[in-house]
Amino acid sequence: MKTIKRCDWARTDQSIAYHDREWGVPVHDDRLLFEFLVLEGAQAGLSWETILQKRDNYRQAFDNFEPAKVARYNDKKTAKLLTNPGIVRNRLKVAAAVQNARSFLAIQKEFGSFDNYVWRFVNSRSIRRKPGQPILTHTPESDALSKDLLARGFKFVGPTICYAFMQAVGMVNDHNPDCFRYREIK
Repeated sequence: MKTIKRCDWARTDQSIAYHDREWGVPVHDDRLLFEFLVLEGAQAGLSWETILQKRDNYRQAFDNFEPAKVARYNDKKTAKLLTNPGIVRNRLKVAAAVQNARSFLAIQKEFGSFDNYVWRFVNSRSIRRKPGQPILTHTPESDALSKDLLARGFKFVGPTICYAFMQAVGMVNDHNPDCFRYREIK
């Protein structure tokens, strides 16, 4: 029986499923891009496994990450979110999700879609890690994305969070070169 070689971090059933189906796959759907942006911000200081466990709760709590709906959240809705044990109940992170939805809509209006905007930072092509190259915590591309997002009013979008976002949505293919997904993802 042949053993499937995966990236070392994919160890639990949940992280294996995420690794095998989603991580590093190029995303061009604005709703899903917004979902990953919110989840990567929520993950700051926590494990991605924690966020994966809460992902369905986040989808329910944040109206399936529809940016137009999240952008209309008021203080009452935000207060309700902070009582939801199914999400990370951090006031700054919840407020950031709402602010980021508003800024996300402004980018959609300016560029036609968030997809058009964000993929410009990698010249509309995934960056592929070369064999022997270490996985980085940020790159010039994630630094530039972070700087631009911050200037547009986004929160919880530092260079490391932006790089994790870029990995998640396939702007970067950081699968280990011996991982079966490395060759599958174009």
